[in-house]
Amino acid sequence: MAKRRPVGSLALRLGRDEATITRWIRKYKDGGRLSLLSVKHAPGKVSSVKGEELEQLKERLKDPQGFHSYGQIQQWLSSKLEVNIAYKTVYQLIRYKLGAKLKVPRPKSLKQHPESQSHFKKNFL
Repeated sequence: MAKRRPVGSLALRLGRDEATITRWIRKYKDGGRLSLLSVKHAPGKVSSVKGEELEQLKERLKDPQGFHSYGQIQQWLSSKLEVNIAYKTVYQLIRYKLGAKLKVPRPKSLKQHPESQSHFKKNFL
């Protein structure tokens, strides 16, 4: 009969906590190898914008004209693709999932003088 090793030494060898090793052993005993190797998906709602719609949005974001606000993107999704989603969802989709930024120029002061601006660029940059 095989000699049983304590969970602590196995945890030390694998660089994992004892609770993790115990959980793995229990999973293996309950469901076998397939249960141990199964990958569960994180809970959450399925994305409203996917597939062809997502590709159209990516293409539109690549356009030099692009969008100037997330509200404008929200309206475009509603009118062109008939997808109604919240402003916050649009922001998270564009910023985090697609990694895109809006094409908005930096604000310019109306009081700037073109001569002093060119002087600054020549001498200080």
